[in-house]
Amino acid sequence: MRSANLPWAHVRNGKKHLLSSFQEFGLADPIARALAEENYVTPTPIQAQTIPLALAGRDVVGIAQTGTGKTASFALPILNRMLESRIKPLPKTCRVLVLSPTRELSGQILDSFNAYGRHMRLSTALAIGGVPMGRQVRSVMPGVEVLVATPGRLLDMVQGNAIKLSQVEFLVLDEADRMLDMGFIHDIRKIVAKLPIKRQTLFFSATMPKDIADLAEQMLRDPARVAVTPVSSTAERIEQRIIQVDHAAKPALLAEILKKETINRALVFTRTKHGADKVVKGLARAGIEANAIHGNKSQNHRERVLAAFRSGEVRTLVATDIAARGIDVDGVSHVVNFDLPNVPETYVHRIGRTARAGAEGVAISLCAGEEIAYLRDIEKLIRISLPREDRRTPGHRDTAPKPTQHRGGRSTSHVHAARTGEHGAGAANPGKANRRRRRPASGSVALPGARHESGRHEAPRPQSAGSNGGKDGGLQGVAFLQRDNRAPHSNRNPRPQR
Repeated sequence: MRSANLPWAHVRNGKKHLLSSFQEFGLADPIARALAEENYVTPTPIQAQTIPLALAGRDVVGIAQTGTGKTASFALPILNRMLESRIKPLPKTCRVLVLSPTRELSGQILDSFNAYGRHMRLSTALAIGGVPMGRQVRSVMPGVEVLVATPGRLLDMVQGNAIKLSQVEFLVLDEADRMLDMGFIHDIRKIVAKLPIKRQTLFFSATMPKDIADLAEQMLRDPARVAVTPVSSTAERIEQRIIQVDHAAKPALLAEILKKETINRALVFTRTKHGADKVVKGLARAGIEANAIHGNKSQNHRERVLAAFRSGEVRTLVATDIAARGIDVDGVSHVVNFDLPNVPETYVHRIGRTARAGAEGVAISLCAGEEIAYLRDIEKLIRISLPREDRRTPGHRDTAPKPTQHRGGRSTSHVHAARTGEHGAGAANPGKANRRRRRPASGSVALPGARHESGRHEAPRPQSAGSNGGKDGGLQGVAFLQRDNRAPHSNRNPRPQR
């Protein structure tokens, strides 16, 4: 993999000049008009470097953290190349396939394609878990130009013969490292095996661990490498503070912060889904309205909550790390880490939700005694010693359980998170949770349902023989029966998010 050789610069008077305007890319008029309507003037570094390479047909590996403008860096050149050879897609096929790890990010990517292609009469579709498959199947039946999908739902649709990947010309993998953490790598390999060899692939990741580098090497042909804003960096405009506090005093301190700080919108992160719901209830008792978003919430609920947060109707959103990447909400003035993340890179992604688009922001982290090791790892990664305020009770000893250590120094909760993409309420002691699970009764067949972020299946609702609820056109039962007859909560092969 070789690095890009500055194709994003013009030579003027013998000197290289960095492209400083979208007009200099020479994009087609329909796209240029859409950009003007979106008030796009100056490209970000990832856009300035990636767009010319992609316009030239090169495969690209882009390394950039969230919030740097990656979506436009792949959507604009793809749309421009599609205009050069506008052909109607065949039924059940797509020309552009974009894979992303979460439902929210997938929806935002699709919105961007629709915005940039508003003057092209672009046909698009979304394939994500958490909602009935029937509508998505019907949307791709006539063929679409752009399909944005989460890997699990796409693979279910492929195996159910609802979509064929033989006509894909452009493949995009966004947040590849996040998909690896969530256990999607096997699904991605299956999907890529069904794609044409001759295609253009654009691969984006905030970090480049060995597994991701190996995957990129297998998928891409002579790719150019573009790297901007390393993941260890945090926005200069973010004021970061650490408050050391007893674990039991965290809820009261959070309420105090939300009442005293001048807050436009606050995003509060917890490590578990149960913890997020518990924080919302505690804030309600303190007279603070807040909503939670995590993998156990329905897609409709998540969309309503995000809409209320964006509009300012609800100023406090409590989330697990599913919201750390991909949820782009303007005006988040504060990020509060109710629980410190046990993966240091996640800290960078969390606080990156504030100080966007030139604004300033505040990141406050509540650190209990058992989280000191996590804090040290974060400071080592970002190479900054964060200012600390000690609010602990003198002589008090924290009684919260410390994370159980796993081989290699990783906690069991970290291992669980890497497999599922999100910590669950019993993640610190998965063995105990497993002992409570019961096998299906003898002779019964466990039918997996739609999967969601935690990696677990949703139990399907009972239906009469031959009934499909009028939603999925009879596709789901056949596809899932062929796919997996094991108990839906088998711990030997955890399932990734859909």
